[in-house]
Amino acid sequence: MHLSAMSTTMHLHTPPHLRLSPPHPHFLNPTTLKPISATSTSTPPTRQKDPKKRVVITGMGLVSVFGNDVDLYYNKLLNGESGISDIDCFDASKFPTRFGGQIRGFSAEGYIDGKNDRRLDNCLRYCIVAGKKALEDAHLGKDNVEKIDKERAGILVGSGMGGLSVFSDGVQALMEKGHRKINPFFIPYAITNMGSALLAIDLGFMGPNYSISTACATSNYCFYAAANHIRRGEADLMIAGGSEAPIIPIGLGGFVACRALSQRNDDPQRASRPWDKDRDGFVMGEGAGVLVMESLEHAMKRGAPIIAEYLGGAMTCDAHHMTDPRADGLGVSSCIHECLKDGGISPEEVNYINAHATSTIVGDLAEVNAINKVFNNSSGIKMNATKSMIGHCLGAAGGLEAIATIKAITTGWLHPTINQFNPEPLVDFDTVANVKKEHEVNVGISNSFGFGGHNSVVAFSAFTP
Repeated sequence: MHLSAMSTTMHLHTPPHLRLSPPHPHFLNPTTLKPISATSTSTPPTRQKDPKKRVVITGMGLVSVFGNDVDLYYNKLLNGESGISDIDCFDASKFPTRFGGQIRGFSAEGYIDGKNDRRLDNCLRYCIVAGKKALEDAHLGKDNVEKIDKERAGILVGSGMGGLSVFSDGVQALMEKGHRKINPFFIPYAITNMGSALLAIDLGFMGPNYSISTACATSNYCFYAAANHIRRGEADLMIAGGSEAPIIPIGLGGFVACRALSQRNDDPQRASRPWDKDRDGFVMGEGAGVLVMESLEHAMKRGAPIIAEYLGGAMTCDAHHMTDPRADGLGVSSCIHECLKDGGISPEEVNYINAHATSTIVGDLAEVNAINKVFNNSSGIKMNATKSMIGHCLGAAGGLEAIATIKAITTGWLHPTINQFNPEPLVDFDTVANVKKEHEVNVGISNSFGFGGHNSVVAFSAFTP
């Protein structure tokens, strides 16, 4: 989220001349600090060919402001619909920001039993529902899931904040009534690993199981780690992604205190406007986005529906500032470069970027500056911002955006970046402004960045045998 949120205002310790840097045709190797050409490689990139190490996507599941169906979600995005509205799940009238991508009408019926459903934090509920829907999409519903080796099936669904409602309620109980009134589920339902754990308990998956929490880069970190478990032969199948449910008083209040949010209360559907000169902060969102990732060998043996291929990923750290991005873009550009290297991809092969772009003053341009360092020729690249319609879903953002990236690959259509009224002149990529575009995606990358300087990039393409 460092390219997304607090960069808007909390840069008082960053000298003005360092807050933004112009695009450069080269980036620095973090080891040698010598310029490296964006297209130079010691050897031509080579794609993974071993079916035990090739990672394919066989299922997708989500919980979103547009509902829990992947096709409906993407159709809403293609139509340029905004999911942003006034918050009404609590009284937000005294907050300077009173809107967000609030999920309404969510039901876990059929996925979580009633007793547990009433106890769980929404972050956990979203994780379980998205995970099970992804399995259904992968033809691993209640009957078929019993046919796989569960000792080689794992779950890696992370969260930036975990069970925030449970935590907030526990603190309130302690302060108002004393420690004896703290719910016994306070700790288990607040910690970030519990979504993966509960889903594994329900399914009987005994493979790698944990969570990663790297703020708004969480989901991409999970995809990268899950793929590596498969490539190392530690798992045949992984459920991976992110879940977040921050739209509660303490969540909204915390980001208000950071002065990170848009305050366009009179026009919330136009508040998230990445790369627009009049952007004034990000818009909070919530939900979950989860992928079923398998080795190609395992997927083919069970006759799985192969939706797309995961080519590679990477993660780096800015090592710069708690919330602000590096002005020179080194952390991000090197992360993109390492992702391409991991996937055996040349920069010229990439023609679509689902950007982290969150509608913040500094973050949007910092990401573009970094992209310019890797891709010298932007003429064939189209880039869009899913957050313009669903808001910034924090730890779940990369999961929901990976699904949008894969749907772009499978449908041949890119959703628009809405609210492009007064574009930044420095952004010379095609941002698919306001109207969807037909585009055959060769390789698509999805960027996610988080507080603490966490960067992660993942790459997908259509599957070819």
